[in-house]
Order: sequence, then structure tokens, then C-alpha cells
Amino acid sequence: MRAISCIAWSVFRESVRDRVPYNLVLFAVLLIASSFLIGQLTAGQDVKIIKDLGLAATAVFGLFIAIFIGIGLVSKEVERKSIYALLSKPISRPQLILGKYLGLVLTLAVNVAVMVAALYVVLAYMTFTESAQFRAGWDAPGIDPALLKSILLIFVELMLITALALFFSTFSTPLLSAALTFGFYIVGHFNNDLRNFEKVVDSPTVAWIARAFYHVLPDLSAFDVKTEVVHGLPVPAGYLVMTVAYGLLYITILLSASTLIFSRRDFK
Repeated sequence: MRAISCIAWSVFRESVRDRVPYNLVLFAVLLIASSFLIGQLTAGQDVKIIKDLGLAATAVFGLFIAIFIGIGLVSKEVERKSIYALLSKPISRPQLILGKYLGLVLTLAVNVAVMVAALYVVLAYMTFTESAQFRAGWDAPGIDPALLKSILLIFVELMLITALALFFSTFSTPLLSAALTFGFYIVGHFNNDLRNFEKVVDSPTVAWIARAFYHVLPDLSAFDVKTEVVHGLPVPAGYLVMTVAYGLLYITILLSASTLIFSRRDFK
């Protein structure tokens, strides 16, 4: 356990020294702040626009951090030849994989927290500067705790994408890993369409393959509750629990597969 925590902390410190997360988070914070100005152009819809853009910015820029740092967790060590020094220490390969994953998850948590804090600052300013009569027309309060439901699922989705990027990085090049991860992200958000693909094509074989992909690929659309939260619609606690459990199960499978592949690699 101590070895895993040391590796995780090392990955977090290295990520902090990297300028990429800072640049992405800064850009996301600026986008969230600028959404306030954009919202002023649409009377009565400004809070909805701020929430929607803020949650979308958190998801998109968190995705960039997960992919562009996640794909280098293993491949970077191999390219630098530092993998030999790591494996010569009393550290097992499963500990190395898990430690690197947890380090990036910690990096994501800090970056997401900064973006969420910026979003709530903008919403707090809106709440305290608008009149009570104007706020009465909002579908949900400006400083709405329900936003945290969407943020929780966004973070679990980012954890899953990180595990996916790490999985591909154990056997592929950084460029191919990034392409595969991003491709799976896109397909994952349209996964429900694969279930009804037989209604679109005439080939039973293609329909069968599409349905097989539907059951194998992660259903990332399940993590998207931004519309419900922004419009003040309820998101049941049971749905949150089941979706988080689904994400954690998929993450466990990906980390197990990553460990198996990495354990079988020969670096000699």
C-alpha cells in the first residue's frame, strides 16, 4: 500500500509540474466566467446557460486532462527507459499500474474541484446580484446543490476514461492510445444507438456486431445528467448509486486487464 501511495504522489507531483493541466483548467475557468457575459444576452435564461456551459467545460477539459496525461503514464516510462529502474525496485507491476492510475485520479480531482469552485463563484454572483422576483422565475436555485450530482457522474466518467487511456497505453503508442480513447469516448456516448442498429441496417451480421459492441462498450451517456440538473428535474439517488457502481465496475475490469497485459510485457 505504501508503494502505491508513493507512486500516486509522484504522478500527482509530476502532473502538477506539467503546464498542460494548468493551461486547460485556466481556459475552462475563463470559459465558465465568460458564460456569465453570454448569459446576459438571453434574458431569463442566463443561469441555465451558465450552468450548462460550466458543466460542459468541466467535462470537456477534464476529458483532455484524462486522455493526454493518461496515455503517457506507461509509455513515457518506456520511452525514457526509466521503466527498468522502477521494476528493479521492490515494486510489483500491479502496484505500478494502480499507483499511476490513482495519481492521475488525484490530479483530476484537484482540477475538477478548481473548475467547480469557479462555476459556483459565478453562480453565487448571479444569485446575490439579481432580485428575488427575478430569481423566482428560475427552474432551480442559482447555487444549486443538485449540480454536485452531475459533477459526481462527470468525475466518475473521467475516472473511467482515465482507466481506458491507461489500458491502451500498456500496449500501444501514445498517438494511437489517444485516438482509441477518444474514439471510445465518442462511441460510448452513442452506445444506445447500437442497440437499435438492426432497425437501420438490413444485414443481420452487422446488427449482431452492433449489439455485441453495445454490451461490451461502456455506456457513457448514462453519466450525462446535465440537462436534468440544469432544468431542475429530479435525479433519483438510486440512479446515482447504480451509475457510480457501473462506472466503478468497468474501471475495475479495465485496471485488471491493464495489469494483466503489463505483467506479460517483456522490457528486455
